[in-house]
Amino acid sequence: MDETEPGHRTVPHTADLRVEAWAPTREGCIAQAVLGTVDSFLDTSSVHPERSRRCRLTGHSDEDLLVAVLDEVVYLLDTTGEAPLDVELEPDDGGVDVRFAMCDATALPQTGAVPKAVSLHELYFAPGPGGWRCSVTLDV
Repeated sequence: MDETEPGHRTVPHTADLRVEAWAPTREGCIAQAVLGTVDSFLDTSSVHPERSRRCRLTGHSDEDLLVAVLDEVVYLLDTTGEAPLDVELEPDDGGVDVRFAMCDATALPQTGAVPKAVSLHELYFAPGPGGWRCSVTLDV
């Protein structure tokens, strides 16, 4: 796996979903975790963003920030029926400004279990020699 190129994958995990992501930057790694989460349960190959949603999220640590962004994805999915097709994050005073490019998730083919929450169990998010890596478990 080449960590200089952003990417993500899902890993089998007992009764849950595990997403691993990597990118050269912290914000890029969080974005890949979001895309990996969405790719785990929706086929988004034939759809384009319909609207954009912005928010500012904070965390006491990089792990907290990752969880906050993924919690927002789960919240938006649950309350609006929308899922992000793309995400841009800009660092801002201990947090990030987030722009989600959203689509109607209810109109897309579901390919896996929908995440219900982000677990703190075995959460990992840190820089390394080739960039940033994260691994997160999602309750489904």
